[in-house]
Amino acid sequence: MESSHKKIRSFVIRASRTSSRQKKNYDQLLPIYGIPYKPEGTLLSESFGPHDLLVVEIGFGMGDATLELAQKFPLTAFVGVDVHLPGVGRVLGEIQTQNLTNLKIIHHDAVEVLDTVASQSVDGFHIFFPDPWPKKKHHKRRLLQQPFVKKLVEVLKPGGYLYFATDWEEYALEVRDLLRSFGNLSTPYTDWAEGIDWRPNTKFERRGVQEQRPIRELFFRKENSKEFNHG
Repeated sequence: MESSHKKIRSFVIRASRTSSRQKKNYDQLLPIYGIPYKPEGTLLSESFGPHDLLVVEIGFGMGDATLELAQKFPLTAFVGVDVHLPGVGRVLGEIQTQNLTNLKIIHHDAVEVLDTVASQSVDGFHIFFPDPWPKKKHHKRRLLQQPFVKKLVEVLKPGGYLYFATDWEEYALEVRDLLRSFGNLSTPYTDWAEGIDWRPNTKFERRGVQEQRPIRELFFRKENSKEFNHG
């Protein structure tokens, strides 16, 4: 029987133009810098050379934050998961241009990808400004729901972290209460995460600030945590 969280998608197909360069990058570079989705088991860590941490970003858009983090932390292996072809093509081109050896891309739905990743194999998940589906009738389409978070926690190593950011207050409150409901997740923060200075600013964050929406961040760790420090 199909698991319930597969009914949720990590994306929605929106009209967007893929440039000829992005399409060329996709066709030529995905075989080099991509990690293939395999229903029998998608291999993440094995796709890199020696590294200290393995971090997965779900929904990286045009990849500005993803690329900045890969540049800043060369000993961390980053995997970006997205279905947005223009963004995938753009990031693949930048991986080659910047000679980044610690960033690879999976062009597939993250919900299905997570079903094929080994338990306790990932050090961190970044989910920055996912689609908030603001209309109440669409809340059921939100990515961060109990079945998907359960899978994220299963894939995290003991000590691994989940880092979530949004500019929609109601969504932030919903996710905060959801993460608090998992007995093997904890946070050092009373409410919202503060003082995390290594997360790059994103286009959606800037838009939220311009529209005077507060930026809310949540940072939770799986039990048996060890101190995480990118710097």
